[in-house]
Amino acid sequence: MESYLESVNKQFEYYKSLGDKTFKQLSFDDMLWQSDEDANSIAILVKHIAGNMRSRWSNFLTEDGEKSWRNRDDEFVSDFTSEEAVIATWESGWFCLFNAIRALKPEDLEHIIYIRNGGHTVTEAINRQLAHYAYHVGQIVFLGKLLKGKEWKSLSIPKGNSATYNKAKFNNEKERRHFTDDL
Repeated sequence: MESYLESVNKQFEYYKSLGDKTFKQLSFDDMLWQSDEDANSIAILVKHIAGNMRSRWSNFLTEDGEKSWRNRDDEFVSDFTSEEAVIATWESGWFCLFNAIRALKPEDLEHIIYIRNGGHTVTEAINRQLAHYAYHVGQIVFLGKLLKGKEWKSLSIPKGNSATYNKAKFNNEKERRHFTDDL
């Protein structure tokens, strides 16, 4: 179970890095762009992810993951006034998550925690949130790529480079490693 905790920590770090690398390619106006009034901008997605993280991971083992102080509906209202505010909100959510995850011990994984009174083992709750954040980070990356068009710098193996990438990987000795170790 220690390897599970190590692995999920690396997975969360990976998804955070995808967002970080996307933000570096965008302007504040890009972060605010919405395809229509009901669509989520990157800034709104950041606000929602961070709000969810602060709610789910604050006092993770002892309180319901849906805090009474959370206003989820407000997370979908764009009110950022600067790129720095967007990034600070993003960082605040991840800070809360990593503090909770890094404090866990293998014996915590079968502990029951609650989200809206629904019981989850810690492992189930981690998996639920990992999938949720990957979903939204994917939206952020997609919007970034859409907005930048040909100026977009790939966050993975660029088109047409798979053979070169694979050749380099297969030239290495086989060993156990997390796929994010090379990033």
